[in-house]
Amino acid sequence: MTGHGYALRPDTETVTLLGARVTLVDPAALLAAAAAGPVALLADATFPDPVRRVRFTVRVEAGEHRFDASVRAGVPATAMGLLALGLAGPAGMLLAQRLAAGDPRADRVAAATGRVAAGASRRLGFRPPAPAPPADAAGTAVLDRARELGLRPEISHHAEPGGRLVTVRGATPSADVTPAHLAAMVALVLQAVRELAGDTPEPAVLRGRAYTLGVRPEPAATPSGSAAVTLDQVGGLDEVVARFREIAVSFRHPQVMARWGARRPQGILLYGPPGTGKTMLARALANEIGADFREIRTPEILDKYLGGSERNIKQIFREARGYRQPTVMLFDEFDSIISYAGAGGDAASQAVNAVAGIFKQEMNTLIEENPNVIVVATTNFPHRVDASLTRSGRFDVKLAIPAPDESGRAEIIAKMVRELIDRHERPGFRMFADDVDPRGLAALTAGLTGADLREVLRRVQLAKAMREVSDGAPAGPISQDDLRDAIGGLRLG
Repeated sequence: MTGHGYALRPDTETVTLLGARVTLVDPAALLAAAAAGPVALLADATFPDPVRRVRFTVRVEAGEHRFDASVRAGVPATAMGLLALGLAGPAGMLLAQRLAAGDPRADRVAAATGRVAAGASRRLGFRPPAPAPPADAAGTAVLDRARELGLRPEISHHAEPGGRLVTVRGATPSADVTPAHLAAMVALVLQAVRELAGDTPEPAVLRGRAYTLGVRPEPAATPSGSAAVTLDQVGGLDEVVARFREIAVSFRHPQVMARWGARRPQGILLYGPPGTGKTMLARALANEIGADFREIRTPEILDKYLGGSERNIKQIFREARGYRQPTVMLFDEFDSIISYAGAGGDAASQAVNAVAGIFKQEMNTLIEENPNVIVVATTNFPHRVDASLTRSGRFDVKLAIPAPDESGRAEIIAKMVRELIDRHERPGFRMFADDVDPRGLAALTAGLTGADLREVLRRVQLAKAMREVSDGAPAGPISQDDLRDAIGGLRLG
């Protein structure tokens, strides 16, 4: 599902390995993610007995993608003799290759191995175990494929109390790594599972099993109110997002800032029409920095009693000076808190002016007393806020957050649809049809904001859920026509 130019679902590749159905979800992204740290794979997968645990990771180190896996299992009694001799691993594969080629030395090794295993069993009081099957052609092909790709596979078997451990390693230069390398390593891991499960030459033990590998994103957040929202989820505001990333970098590198005597921004003013994502941006900035988020609402400041509002604003900044963790303080709807125009002689105007004056005083020294705090203010009506409040030195960054244009709306729609797919789609449940076209929808939504577009999706989701409840049968995925109808309904109110 490409979304007519927008990848709404990640690329997937499904292959059959040793009888198992393996799906690689956006393998390119998975391999890229390994550069930031080890990526764990198959963590929640289930395997045939007696395999107890599989750990499989990929990481980037010294310019290489390195794959490491460990497979632990209790060993079936029928395989104990040959496993104790280490012949269920690479040596078994090599022996099978020699036997298949008709090497007489391999015949002698196999016969001697059987005699040694039987003799050891008699001396230890065990009944001679049935010989475990040597590595089959499928297993040999798995090893050959990894070598052909240049993975330099290393497989080792170790005895453990009550079981066995197989370790599988491979590496290839990061400049050359492809999804084929990942698939080859998965096959090696599954071959280790087969060996420890005492599989027959035919890959029966894994037949019918399915495994999925991919870097699943964190559950996506809605633009309003979710603490998990990130800058990656912001659509249609590339310049604003780039500026916020710069601010985040200045927070994360205080030593460099200090060396140059550079002062990061102390305050950010975001202004623009309602529903354009100003509050969401403040939350996303906090998450980008790794900061706490503190939202200051109008009732926390304004007080009907004389002097109460002034005391409240002082207390808020007193607490801010004590924060020991990076913190983003959001004054949402700033104009409703401080609508200072510098005029008016009545008591109400004087009270408002007093709050504004205290706010200016507190902002003058905040960054010197606690550089961990950054203040973000949002307003839909910037003309209602006196310029002296928002001058540089108090609010160093002033950013207009406009309603998105057509390309911005297409990007927002695509990101919102991806969020819902990542959060809700599961095997057997498809939330969106293949005909969903963000560009086509963007052309129909002139003048709508990100909040409006979210409401369109909410209405369609609700309609589908209610239809399924009333019909008692699946409602079918959301189509382009469903979304067009919801847009028309929103415009009609």
